[in-house]
Amino acid sequence: MRGLRTTGHCFTVPLDHGRPGGETLEVFAREYVSLDHGDATELPWLLFLQGGPGGRGNRVTSLGGWMKEAARSFRILMLDQRGTGLSSPATRQTLPLRGDPAAQAGYLAHFRADSIVADAELIRGALGAGPWSVFGQSYGGFCALTYLSFAPEGLREVLITGGLAPLDGSLDRVYRATFARVEERNREYFAAYPEDRALVTGIARHLEQVPEYLPTGERLSVRRFQMAGSFLGGNTRFDALHYLLEDAFTRTPDGRRLSDAFLAQVGALVSRASNPLYALVHESIYGQGAATDWSAWRVLQEYPQFKPEAEHPLLTGEMVYPWYFEEDPALVPLRETAELLANKADWPALYSPGQLAANTVPVAAAVYRDDIYVDRGLSLETAARVRGLRVWETAEFHHDGISDDGEGIFRRLLGMCRPG
Repeated sequence: MRGLRTTGHCFTVPLDHGRPGGETLEVFAREYVSLDHGDATELPWLLFLQGGPGGRGNRVTSLGGWMKEAARSFRILMLDQRGTGLSSPATRQTLPLRGDPAAQAGYLAHFRADSIVADAELIRGALGAGPWSVFGQSYGGFCALTYLSFAPEGLREVLITGGLAPLDGSLDRVYRATFARVEERNREYFAAYPEDRALVTGIARHLEQVPEYLPTGERLSVRRFQMAGSFLGGNTRFDALHYLLEDAFTRTPDGRRLSDAFLAQVGALVSRASNPLYALVHESIYGQGAATDWSAWRVLQEYPQFKPEAEHPLLTGEMVYPWYFEEDPALVPLRETAELLANKADWPALYSPGQLAANTVPVAAAVYRDDIYVDRGLSLETAARVRGLRVWETAEFHHDGISDDGEGIFRRLLGMCRPG
């Protein structure tokens, strides 16, 4: 392709790394190398762990952003984490092959960071690589902390952007912090686009009174429309929300209705058809020794300003609620499975505070001051517990910082890992 060469790699890994002789999965990864390098085998590896959960590795046709910068000195390995992309998929179509909801939930219990890291270590060995560099964005940063906890011998250095997870404590405190951040981001948005405050309220009231249907056939609810708040989590998407809303209404022979263009965009935004794992294990990625029990839904009750019936309802963030599995056709068949995962209490530890306190691997992390997905305060708390971790705190970027200035951010963090 344009200035790069790609190579696909397939690996067979155990479903349960605690039972290496048992059932297996296929895991896919794609290697990206700049054509500026004659012999790429001389380059060290950089493993990229993308955000999610449930997101496949990036597909690119040319080198840009952080990848352009990284490709100057690395072979980049883009992992399709288990259950995503070309790795053995976990969807509403494939999960019924596992059996009943209990069997499906048992299967999905092996799709968290601990298993992803164990996959990565097997892949590193299969490639004949020494300790490699890891770049973790968002949930990929969570996985990187797990890597540092349980397989630090496989790491040369670690770069993290918007992805310092709390090492312990109740999940509820995560959502109390992020709801507060999302509320502040709503205020910031409506200050920038004051005319949209009445428009969002108008759409909510309209949806209560007039049935409007998404292209997939289901009625659009107010609470599902509020998911458009996911736009608020970035620099580049913040203003795009205004463009989504500006042509919401149109005149028809039946009166004022939501436009097909608006409904199509919202439908694509709120559907989890392409990444059902995101909804299924979103809260489970925090689980350690206790049930997550729909934490975001419970904490939401403390924030009535986000409820659909509020006088001027706020837009929500990336939280996952049980009603997703009632309204999204891609998730409806997985409702019982999701309930079992939410009630599972025996999640194993994802981090080793003792190992992290004794860490010797160079680590640098970007902490975004106004991040609505990964809270600044909790991030700094974690950073202080990882020996040698160097923090770059900035208000210049939001959660999608590497989409805004990937080259600069990657270069800065790599330099922090290699001072002098």
